[in-house]
Amino acid sequence: MSAPAWSAWPAPAKLNLFLRITGRRADGYHSLQTVFRILDWGDTIHLRPRSDGRIVRHGDDLAAVPEAVDLTLRAASLLRTEFNVAQGADIRVEKRVPAGGGFGGGSSDAATVLRALDAVWGLEAGVEALAVLGAGLGADVPVFVRGHNAWAEGVGERLEPVELPPAWYVVADPGVHVATAALFQAPELTRDAAPATIADFASGAPLGNVFEPVLRRLEPAVEAAFQALSRVGTPRLTGTGSGCFVEFATRGLAEAALAGLPHGLRARVVAGAPRSPLLDALAAWPPQGRRQEVQGTGF
Repeated sequence: MSAPAWSAWPAPAKLNLFLRITGRRADGYHSLQTVFRILDWGDTIHLRPRSDGRIVRHGDDLAAVPEAVDLTLRAASLLRTEFNVAQGADIRVEKRVPAGGGFGGGSSDAATVLRALDAVWGLEAGVEALAVLGAGLGADVPVFVRGHNAWAEGVGERLEPVELPPAWYVVADPGVHVATAALFQAPELTRDAAPATIADFASGAPLGNVFEPVLRRLEPAVEAAFQALSRVGTPRLTGTGSGCFVEFATRGLAEAALAGLPHGLRARVVAGAPRSPLLDALAAWPPQGRRQEVQGTGF
């Protein structure tokens, strides 16, 4: 019998098109509002089932991340334990999304491991069960598990799918990583913004990102990126990271804007996705050859 083959799965990045804090919850967490925009750009997760039950990391892209805090390993182990799976998995992450930028790379990687291993291991756990597991790994994981652009409230767990028009983005990575806890402790942070509505967002109201003034004050590199991007449009911050972006209606406009930015700014053009490319990969699983094996013609 031949060894199991590797499979490749997309783990798309995201943008927060705005981010507000509307209050503090009884559990001490902040109540947030945001819109998640999934991008047609991200990491790739490579998986291969193992018969010995071990979860093993391969490759060097996450070498700087201790295994104990690697969200891909934690996701695989959590899924295996929750559903009493005898199989294991080899995992290799092909990283493109920078850490600390607010693009959701780690959360998306974890979500892809949950959904893809659910398929590879043949569990059929269901999206809701996987989203609940994902919430235990991070607040942004459920939106990637579900795979749709979404209006989000609470700590990000209350999601309502939204249809977003096609858009292209110039995204910039200033290359700094500020701890989220430090941002939430900033004295100038607005923690009681009036709740917005989906209608407010759809009308184009400038809802903003509450962390933008904090990061621009704390990090000169973020301020420099905003100054550079302001030459081509209105820059916005994504999430609680240092990444920032400008939105355009067409790819041509975005590419022309990118060409006009200063050399040395780490920036690229990415497209907004109508839904996560992971959903398309799951719909195509198993591949044709594997379908025949499952049906008994080649196993």
